[in-house]
Amino acid sequence: MTPSAPIDQDLEQEVAELRRQLVRAVERICPRWLSAEADDLVQTALLRVLEIRRRREGEAEFSTFYLRRAAHSAVVDEIRRRRRRGEVPLEAEGEEPALPSVAPGPETITEAGELGKAITECLGRMIRPRRLAVTLHLQGHRIREVGDLMGWGLKKAENLIYRGLSDLRECLGSLGYGR
Repeated sequence: MTPSAPIDQDLEQEVAELRRQLVRAVERICPRWLSAEADDLVQTALLRVLEIRRRREGEAEFSTFYLRRAAHSAVVDEIRRRRRRGEVPLEAEGEEPALPSVAPGPETITEAGELGKAITECLGRMIRPRRLAVTLHLQGHRIREVGDLMGWGLKKAENLIYRGLSDLRECLGSLGYGR
């Protein structure tokens, strides 16, 4: 036997123990519809933990809490990846849907429509420069862009936006929207 054999054996034992703890952690938090991927999730979490161990030159102690967090991170990353790609596994009839719908429900659509009407009403009550500044801002333009589009200086655009937004909050509050 070479002198490095006991070191390799110690490393193997440490990796096996880390894997065992990560398997338990993934089993606890992995949703049922993702359970077929549990081994892959354990492997992903294990690779992340071993990378940190390598960076610390083997001087890393991993608490149970840390390993649970690594497993949780791997599961959440996989769920996000699937949602981004729109992946939905085939499911047996009668099972719950794999991923919840992100489409708004009828209540949300109605509330959004009412809020939109309230915003339009409140914008209509503002003086023209503030209304224009706030409308452009709500459309996603930055302060500098609003100033450039309207031919105003940066400070004027900033004041009109902030005062207009304050007016808008006040108006929406008087209509029952707000904090």
